[in-house]
Amino acid sequence: MELFYYFVFGALGAVVLALELSKNNKDRINTSSAFNSFKNNYLLVYSLMMAGDWLQGPYVYYLYTTYGYGKGEIGQLFIAGFGSSMLFGTIVGSLADKQGRKRACVTYCITYILSCITKHSPQYKILMLGRILGGIATSLLFSSFESWLVAEHNKRGFDQQWLSITFSKAIFLGNGLVAIVAGLFGNVLVDTLALGPVAPFDAASCFLAIGMAIILSSWTENYGDPSESKDLLTQFRAAAVAIASDEKIALLGALQSLFEGSMYTFVFLWTPALSPNDEDIPHGFIFATFMLASMLGSSIASRLMARTSSRVESYMQIVFAISAASLLLPILTSFLVAPSKEKGGSISFSGCIQLLGFCTFEACVGIFWPSIMKMRSQYVPEEARSTIMNFFRIPLNIFVCVVLYNVNAFPITVMFGMCSIFLFVACILQRRLLMIADKPKTEDWALKERDTESEPLNI
Repeated sequence: MELFYYFVFGALGAVVLALELSKNNKDRINTSSAFNSFKNNYLLVYSLMMAGDWLQGPYVYYLYTTYGYGKGEIGQLFIAGFGSSMLFGTIVGSLADKQGRKRACVTYCITYILSCITKHSPQYKILMLGRILGGIATSLLFSSFESWLVAEHNKRGFDQQWLSITFSKAIFLGNGLVAIVAGLFGNVLVDTLALGPVAPFDAASCFLAIGMAIILSSWTENYGDPSESKDLLTQFRAAAVAIASDEKIALLGALQSLFEGSMYTFVFLWTPALSPNDEDIPHGFIFATFMLASMLGSSIASRLMARTSSRVESYMQIVFAISAASLLLPILTSFLVAPSKEKGGSISFSGCIQLLGFCTFEACVGIFWPSIMKMRSQYVPEEARSTIMNFFRIPLNIFVCVVLYNVNAFPITVMFGMCSIFLFVACILQRRLLMIADKPKTEDWALKERDTESEPLNI
């Protein structure tokens, strides 16, 4: 069965290489040298930021176990991270709109470096503080950098279609190639060099510090709404009005929450799904295979977005449907393939089938990220971009916290079935977004915002 892993990895790698090498003029967008310089600078920073994030992921749980903490205490630490992202994320997102996106990106670096430093302490309270800081940093990573990019892209007068190039390359590198290299580098630090489970966190701090230096030296500041008369509460209300007054923004929020909620749930479920009887599976190699599948998806997305005939709102219906079907495989194999009761050994036949389905899902993840970024750049108003994007993460973080708290309460097939249903619902909502995408907003959200400011707040 070991050959199966190499076959899947090799096949995905060959397809990705073939797609990249076979791009023709229809798959490429002619750009200016000024844009290419701007894009490359952003991609370098984004890749360093993602390297700092990916280096930590595989070793957080393992580090906590080396400090002697059990599953329950570790679960509380993870819930604290997602809860922190939910509670504080919207606040820091609003501050990014008001105080500047460049400052928010620098704050991300500082906050995440401090979170890495806390990993040197075995004390539970210090580790809890690190998880809270990590949750805040995560909110900044998934809102401030994109907000800075879109605003700076428009401020410099670049073609709107060129944004799709930066988005797809960022996912191809940051969520694909960098993730694979970070996983291998972390493995060298911990296993080959025997530097201990804290070593990846120290390496992450170094990458974050380098990225912060580049931001401070080469980025300019941009804002959402720098008006000094607006406090945080007014910004929250303005963001809520924007979502309520434009169905397209509300649909985007729902799509993001449904897909990302399913994605984060999948992160917790794929290991027990592939090794229900404690089969010996190469977790690191499978993770690298998933990231390669994500690279395949981002490569496909770059082709789709480069062609004016392909609308994001249209092809994303198919992506959501395929992702929903791929997460149904664990349920189907439980009925169609006789379960093995033998403990240990190599991956089972049903596990092989599920692995192929999970790679398909990861390819959909690779298509999802640049596509949702493209739609957000079109529909989310610039004045409150970071605030609204973090509003979208509130239901996502609630969902993940509930799943973490009840992860042992339901059979794994029920959890996959729930994720599949969510993704089918996302497909339906995407169809609705396609239908109304070309309709103008009935009311300008900024006007409604001014109306809300003139009304008393009833609490």
